[in-house]
Parts: sequence; C-alpha cells; structure tokens
Amino acid sequence: MSKESIKLDQKDRKIITLLHDNQEISQDEIAKIVHLSQPSIAMRVKKLKEKGIMNHIMGVNLNKVGIYVAIITVRTTNTTKILNMFRDCPFFLNGFVISGKENLMLLFAGEDLASLESMIDCRIRPDEDVQSADFTIMISSIKDFVMPIKLVERPLSKPPCGVDYKGCQAYDENRCFGCPATSRYKGVFW
Repeated sequence: MSKESIKLDQKDRKIITLLHDNQEISQDEIAKIVHLSQPSIAMRVKKLKEKGIMNHIMGVNLNKVGIYVAIITVRTTNTTKILNMFRDCPFFLNGFVISGKENLMLLFAGEDLASLESMIDCRIRPDEDVQSADFTIMISSIKDFVMPIKLVERPLSKPPCGVDYKGCQAYDENRCFGCPATSRYKGVFW
C-alpha cells in the first residue's frame, strides 16, 4: 500500500496548528493570523479535508469522565478476524496492525477494569488464532485524551458482536457490566 506524498506549505501548516490548538477558532481569526482572506482560508480548509489531511472527530475526554483505557497487544495469525470481531463494539476505540513480536494493538474503553478484563479473557485469549494477548491499563495521560466513543441511543436485542450473554460466567458473577448496546448492561456511563 503506497501513501500519496502530500505537500503542505507554511500557511497550511499554520492553519492546521491553529485549528488543533483551538477547534472553535473562526476562519476570520485564522485569516488575520495567516495574512490571507477568509475565502482563501475556507478554500484551504476544504482542500485539506477533501485530501483527508484534516478531519474533525467528535469525542469524549476520557480524563474527565473516569473511563479506563485498556491497551491490548496481541500475537495472532489473523489480524483481520480479530479486528472485525470488535468493529461494532461500543467499548472498542481503535485497532492497529503493528510490527514486532505482537502484530496487533487494540484500544478499549470501559468504566470498570473487570469488564475490560472479562472481554479479553472471554473473547480474545480463547480465540484459536491468538497465540498471546497482553492486557495493560493506561494510568494517566499528559494531555487531554479525547476519543470517539459510540454511545447507544436505544438498547438492541443482542450485542452488535452477536455474542449471547446467556450463560456468560463473568456477567453472571458481576465481573462484567455487559454490553452497553443491550438492555442487560449494568453500568452507568453508556
């Protein structure tokens, strides 16, 4: 997979920096700082977005809401299968194919450690394609940690992953809050 080489000039870099530091800054304010007209700024922002260089993502500041972030490193023979297993999971933040001994890194968010641990112990470690999985909790971050989190508007009849909680030992023993997408969820955040 080849990546297209993108050329940014100083004005593009300044626009991106200004928007990074203050997403609420107006194009008029940017124009004054960058010494361009507001329509020029609007055109540059539009082109940066069209090229996929700049994107606006709504998220939750995990530092403010007391959500834990689990970093799971996995060695597997089927990275695509494991990534797809969690694609629609409300707890799943993102997944990365990585180099090194482990070849997959998954980020999960959850309001309690036991639910995160249960998901790893019940879903990832037992998978036939997984050779190892290491569970790490992010303790703190220097900067605000804003991530898109899928909040469920209406409970679904079954979890998006298709796993049935009936007979789930972790759920029955209250070691797991259950899936926020269902009416069986016992937590409070989602």
